[in-house]
Amino acid sequence: MVYTITVHLYAKEDPDSIRKLQLKLIEASRVYSNDKETLSWFVMQDIKDPREFTIVERYEQESSQQYHLNNPYWKTFDPYVIPLLAKPMDLRRSEELDTSKDVVVE
Repeated sequence: MVYTITVHLYAKEDPDSIRKLQLKLIEASRVYSNDKETLSWFVMQDIKDPREFTIVERYEQESSQQYHLNNPYWKTFDPYVIPLLAKPMDLRRSEELDTSKDVVVE
C-alpha cells in the first residue's frame, strides 16, 4: 500500500511570506520528487485563499520516508518555512486504500 503524508500550511498574510513559501515548496517538490521510493511529492496552493498551501507526499511504504528525512535538503526546509507560517503545519499520515479491485457496495 502507498504511504501518504498530507501537510497543510498557512502563510503569514504579507505577500512576501506567501511568495517565499510558494517558491520554497516548488523547490522542495523538485528535490524530493527524486528521492528513492518517492512516488510523488505534490505542492498546491488554494484557489481562493493564496495563504493556504498543501503538500501531498506519496511513498512506496512507510519506511520509504527515511530517504526523504535523510536528504540533506531536509535540514534547510523547516528553518526556512516555519518563520513564514501564521500557524503550525497540520500533518496527517495515511495509507491509501486499494482501489485496484472491484467492490460490492451494499
